[in-house]
Amino acid sequence: MSTISGNALRDLADRRTGGGGEKIIFRQPDKSEELKKLLQNRILVIDGAMGTMIQAYKLEEADYRGKLFAEHAFPQKGNNDLLSLTRPEIIREIHDSFLESGVDVLETNTFNSTAIAMADYGMEDQVYDLNYESARIARAAADAYSKKTLYQPRFVAGVLGPTNRTSSISPDVNDPSFRNTTFEQLVDVYTDSIAGLVDGGVDILLIETVFDTLNAKAGIFAIKQFLDSEGINLPIFVSGAITDASGRTLTGQTTEAFWNSIAHAEPLVVGLNCSLGAAELRPYIQELSRIVDTFVSCHPNAGLPNAFGEYDQTPEEMCHVLGEFAKSGFVNLVGGCCGTTPGHTRMLVDRVATFSPRDVPKIEARCRLSGLEPLNIGPDSLFVNVGERTNVTGSARFAKLIKEEDFETALEVARQQVTNGAQIIDINMDEGLIDSEAAMVKFLNLLAAEPYISRVPVMIDSSKWSVIEAGLRCVQGKSVVNSISMKE
Repeated sequence: MSTISGNALRDLADRRTGGGGEKIIFRQPDKSEELKKLLQNRILVIDGAMGTMIQAYKLEEADYRGKLFAEHAFPQKGNNDLLSLTRPEIIREIHDSFLESGVDVLETNTFNSTAIAMADYGMEDQVYDLNYESARIARAAADAYSKKTLYQPRFVAGVLGPTNRTSSISPDVNDPSFRNTTFEQLVDVYTDSIAGLVDGGVDILLIETVFDTLNAKAGIFAIKQFLDSEGINLPIFVSGAITDASGRTLTGQTTEAFWNSIAHAEPLVVGLNCSLGAAELRPYIQELSRIVDTFVSCHPNAGLPNAFGEYDQTPEEMCHVLGEFAKSGFVNLVGGCCGTTPGHTRMLVDRVATFSPRDVPKIEARCRLSGLEPLNIGPDSLFVNVGERTNVTGSARFAKLIKEEDFETALEVARQQVTNGAQIIDINMDEGLIDSEAAMVKFLNLLAAEPYISRVPVMIDSSKWSVIEAGLRCVQGKSVVNSISMKE
């Protein structure tokens, strides 16, 4: 696999040594087959909300800082991931409480352990250690309970959170093409986190709470690149987040479009978590269970938040809903997100994990593409309309608009094509007087802000690899690549 960045794997040795000497590597063997057999035989349970449990300790600024960061310039209260370095006994205690409730999978305390998220606390240089130590704490807890329950092995999922930025939406209302993070930057920061998690001994890499599928695709690329460079393999779990009753992610994708976009990762488990309570997630979990040829997970919030941002759903109420999911054959793995405690997971173990797991269906082979919405092409599709007017080599008008940098009118060309029935938009910027890469990136970024247009998949059309790569790094959907010559 070719690398996408000159920085992603560079100086990894330096990060592994940090300021505390060479780290001992605790890498785990590939447990994909063991997990697959377990998921086929019974519903597994993943743990609940680390943040909710930490809040119960009512920690103050000094607790977060500890001795290590007593003089740090930035406030640290609320930086829960930092507790893996400053109060590791609290994190271990929380892991133990979930293991005692009977869960099969522990999540590392690393939801915000990326350089992007840690920038808020001035802790970017601690990212590798945060992930490494969090993995070590969870590994030690899981191993201790695996020895107690030889019939029930416990696993550690290394959590890669979504970061607090989106690569598909502009934070600047005056410039829809602007991005405060890019695919390449995300690959770099995820690589640091992945290295720490893998070196610390996780069994699984979990890309969680996906609100922007392009961020998740960067995480997938970083995982694949890192594992390939190290000559190892670990199973991947991916869990998306439906943000409201529209049934879409924050960046606008439907459940099936999300799956089409990330299916290339070949995740062992794909599911939904956070954002909504279990009852509100039902139609989307049902859809996911119908369309994916792998295992399905659901770890929702304890209902919807109340007026104070707190979660009131009792373990009994949550288990009633997830139990119905299990009886309906929707899930292979369940657990909890915001607001859930060992009380919730204990009841999931007792009342939900007892049902038979979902049988993984055989899904018909089709060309499965996506914009914000899916496009599945098969023998019954007749023909597919591809809009060619957004091609500078095929439309003199479009070429003139791009040369004059009139992107607003150029977007109208794309809109007209969709209105006239185009199911895919072909975009080509190959022209001698145009900076093809820059034009492709700007146009695709602007396109992402137009839901009516971006609901259909994109065909990235170029004879230059660099332009194709630049385009693919901007699109959260599953695209088509066109016109590349294989002669060179």
